[in-house]
Amino acid sequence: MENYLAQRRKELNLTQKQIAEAVGVSEGTVSRWESGSIANMRRDRILRYATILKTTPESIMSGKKQPIPPGFEPIPEMSTLPRIGRIACGSPVLAQENIEAYDQVPALWRADFTLLCTGDSMLPRIQDGDLVAIRRQPTVENGEIAAVRIEEEATLKRVYTYADRLVLQPENPAFAPIVLVGEEMNCVQIEGKAVGLCRGL
Repeated sequence: MENYLAQRRKELNLTQKQIAEAVGVSEGTVSRWESGSIANMRRDRILRYATILKTTPESIMSGKKQPIPPGFEPIPEMSTLPRIGRIACGSPVLAQENIEAYDQVPALWRADFTLLCTGDSMLPRIQDGDLVAIRRQPTVENGEIAAVRIEEEATLKRVYTYADRLVLQPENPAFAPIVLVGEEMNCVQIEGKAVGLCRGL
């Protein structure tokens, strides 16, 4: 009888090569997993494998379809996004344009990249160490949270645009807003809208 992992892969019209590339292993490893050799499988690979097959980690480990307990939902479709530098939630810090890592976030967020937040100016909504998913777009509605670049520095704030000024408003009342007027407004670029965040427990 064919292993559930092989059955599920074929249901999704995926090849072993595609699975291997997404999980970060060889095709031979995927073949062994599908034959039932799951010993010593790393946790991060289990999670990526489960996400790709749109199933549960328990199903990956057992090689059989496992029922989802009442009150739980199946793993949503995920997207793998580059984590680009860090962004300040206090005073702006230099935004490094190199990719530090890759993160998986729900595909329904339609995000383009993630940023690791530092500082506490966006408390309590966004905390130091939160991973924020950003959808790249040049404008946002007043009051929306956005990644904003000021020359070579970047920050995460609520954005309010007026005819004569741009206000970058922190969530934490202990921090003053950043107000840019006149020519200063030309030095600002909205990198994208914050559409979701991930936080460890």
